[in-house]
Amino acid sequence: MHQQFTEIISLIQQSRNKAIKAVNVELINLYWNIGAYIKQKLSVAEWGDKTVDELAQFIQKNNPELKGFNRRGLYRMIQFYETYQHVEFVASVKRQFQHADNQYDKFVPPLGTQITFEFQDIRKTILTQLSWTHHRTIFSRCKSEEEREFYLRLTIQEKYSIRELERQINSAVFERTIISTAKLPETFKEINAGITNAFKDSYIFDFLNLPEPFNESDLKKGLIHQMKNFILELGKDFLFIAEEHTLQVGNSDFYVDLLFYHRGLQCLIAFELKAHKFKPEHLGKLNFYLEALDRDMKKPNENPSIGILLCKDKDSEVVKYALNRSLSPTMVAEYQMQLPDKRLLQQKLHDLFENENSPI
Repeated sequence: MHQQFTEIISLIQQSRNKAIKAVNVELINLYWNIGAYIKQKLSVAEWGDKTVDELAQFIQKNNPELKGFNRRGLYRMIQFYETYQHVEFVASVKRQFQHADNQYDKFVPPLGTQITFEFQDIRKTILTQLSWTHHRTIFSRCKSEEEREFYLRLTIQEKYSIRELERQINSAVFERTIISTAKLPETFKEINAGITNAFKDSYIFDFLNLPEPFNESDLKKGLIHQMKNFILELGKDFLFIAEEHTLQVGNSDFYVDLLFYHRGLQCLIAFELKAHKFKPEHLGKLNFYLEALDRDMKKPNENPSIGILLCKDKDSEVVKYALNRSLSPTMVAEYQMQLPDKRLLQQKLHDLFENENSPI
């Protein structure tokens, strides 16, 4: 009987995965066409940069539930369109549809508008087989058409998560493949379109105005969640802001594991959790995060942001504070007085990992 119940659960999951995949296809197609529409308006000088700002403000005012359509988001859609508009694997599919009947053939604006926008259907291209966050990573970090297509196909074939894709780019897999003159497997050309967790992108849930489900199988998320609860238990001065808070620097995204605001110190506090031995470059990266926070989030009346690095390997727990170098000795002493005690954090870090059955 339980086996039959399991089969029902499997049917539910399959249908849910198909629905997520279908939403992702429509979302990527939508972002492509928004980018194309705005690009067309900008190209004929009918719109200017201020018009894009006004559009972002209009969407925020009239449809505040719609996420991702701020100024930066709209320009990323333009960048997405510009990046792939002439590549062959998109153009060849578009040619197949240019004479076909399509419910999206033309978008005719209200009377008085001169341009008729040709809706472009890219739903049959490989672009819709990746999430928007995957795309942002690829088109912001890869410099050539060949490199972008390489990581597009590699990510689809290997079903990479965002972090795994980042690791592959950081390790220069494309360059090493070119240098070694290794040929790509033939399977790269025959992409398996099966749904995976890669489609469970936060942009899909924002687009549908749904809460993103918590993935309990992701151990690091679980540890971060537990650490968040522990910090909140330390006192009422800690106000929680976000888990895996996104920092946008140029065309790249970075993620802070935990972000809090401290009422007593009147500053942002970023926590980073590392499941391996402490390395000096960890502090360098955390200081980079603090600079971005101070530039983009800190208000004029607030103090410089603080970073707390938590590193755990099999033998030890290391806790390091990252403080702004311009702080006066008095302010440093004030920070240290109100921050959580390092020994307390070390013990909690030890307890968290002891309670888990496997490493991150």
